[in-house]
Amino acid sequence: MWRIITGAAVLMLLLAGCAVRDVALAPPPNLYLEGRNYPVERVPPVLRNVTPRMFYVTDRAPEAVGSGTLVYGTGRSNSMALGVVQVRFGAEDWDDLVTRTSVDSGRRMSRLDVQQAAELVRFAPVPLPTRRTDGALSFEPEALRSYAAGGRAFQEVIRSEISRTGNRRVLIFTHGVRNDFDRAVATLANLWHFEGRDSIPIAFTWPAGNSGVLSYFRDREAGDFSVYHAKEFLRLLAEIPELEDIDIVAHSRGTDVMSTALRESIIYHRGRGVHPKTAMKTGTLILAAADLDIGVVEQRLQAERVSEAFEQINVYVNPSDGALRLSSILANAPRLGSVTPDQVFREDIERLKKSELVHFIRVEQVRGRGHSYFRDNPAVLSDIVLALRTRAFPGGTLRPLDLAEDGFWQLHPNYPLERLPDLRGFDREER
Repeated sequence: MWRIITGAAVLMLLLAGCAVRDVALAPPPNLYLEGRNYPVERVPPVLRNVTPRMFYVTDRAPEAVGSGTLVYGTGRSNSMALGVVQVRFGAEDWDDLVTRTSVDSGRRMSRLDVQQAAELVRFAPVPLPTRRTDGALSFEPEALRSYAAGGRAFQEVIRSEISRTGNRRVLIFTHGVRNDFDRAVATLANLWHFEGRDSIPIAFTWPAGNSGVLSYFRDREAGDFSVYHAKEFLRLLAEIPELEDIDIVAHSRGTDVMSTALRESIIYHRGRGVHPKTAMKTGTLILAAADLDIGVVEQRLQAERVSEAFEQINVYVNPSDGALRLSSILANAPRLGSVTPDQVFREDIERLKKSELVHFIRVEQVRGRGHSYFRDNPAVLSDIVLALRTRAFPGGTLRPLDLAEDGFWQLHPNYPLERLPDLRGFDREER
C-alpha cells in the first residue's frame, strides 16, 4: 500500500510539468526566427492587438469570492458554461508583439496576463429530467427547451465572432492534469497567437488541478466526468452553418477526455448514416504527450476507425517523458505519448500513416521533465504551427521533418531552420 502511495506522490510531482508555472509568451518558434514567416497580413485587423479575447467552455464550478470576480476551481458542475476572457500580452503595441514573436536567438519573451472572465451562456444542468410514456423514455419538454435555448445562445455567440473576425475555423485546446483555469487559457493564447490568429480560440477546461497525494487520480476521474460536456460542445460547434473546420490540440490526460468524446460522436454519426468528418467538421487533431493506454487506443480508437473523422492526426512522442513513464508503471501498460518502436511494429506505423493518416513524431533532446514540451519547445511549436497553418503532411517542403528508419518522424531541436520554408506566398493563397 505504501509503495502505491509513494508512486502516486512521485507521479504527482512529475505531472506538475502539465501545469504552466507562469503565464508568459512561450519562446518564439524556430519558424519565426530572423523576422520571417509570422503571417501579419493574414491576421484579421480586428485581432491585431495585445488584448485579444479568448473563449472558454467549462464544467468547472464557479466559485464566489469577496470582490465579485468570477473564479473557477476544481469543483464539478453539471451545468456547462460558455464564457469569454481577455488576455494581455506584455508588449507596447501590436508591432512590438510581432517583433517579440519574430526575433533572433535572444528570444525576447513577453508577459501574458489572463484577465477577468465573464460567462456568456450557462446551460441547464444535466442529466435533464425524463419521463416514460408507452415504454419510451423522453426528456421533460420544459427542461429540453431550456437546454436547447442555451445551445442556440452558444451558437449565436460563435456566429457573432465569425462575423466580427471573418475566421471560420475554431482552434480548441484541452489541457491535462494539474492545470487550473488561467493556465489553460494562457496555453491556448500561446498556441493561437503563434498559429497566426486565423481561428476562433476556445479552451475546453475541465475540473483538473486537484491537490494532494492522490491528485492525479482525482483529476483522471474529473476528466471522465467531463466527457459528456465535451461531446455536447463539439456537437454545438459542428451544427453552426458558417463554421468550416474544427482543429483540436489536446495534451496529456486531456487527450483521453477529448478522444473519448470524439469516439462517441463518431459512433453516433455512423449510426445516423452520416460520414463523421462531414457531420463533425473536424480538421487536424494533435495529441501531445498523450496519457493514453496504447492497448486502449488500439481497441477503442483504432478499431473504431476514429481517424476517419480527421484530415490528419499528429501524435508527438517523447520516449524519455518521465511523467508518462511512471504512469505506465502504475497502470502496467505503455502510454501513447512515450511509445517506442519496439512497442509498435514498423508495419503498423506504415499502415497508420498511409491508410489512417496518423503520424508519429518523435521529439528529440527534450529538457526538464519532458512532458510539457509542446508549448515551450521552439521546434515542437514550429511543427504544430506548420500543421495547423498549412494542413501539410510531414516530410514535404512545408513540414520538412526527417523520416527515421523505424518509421517515426524525427523532430530535431533546431527544426526547421535547416530547411526553413517560406510561407509568404502560401499565406496569400486561398486554402
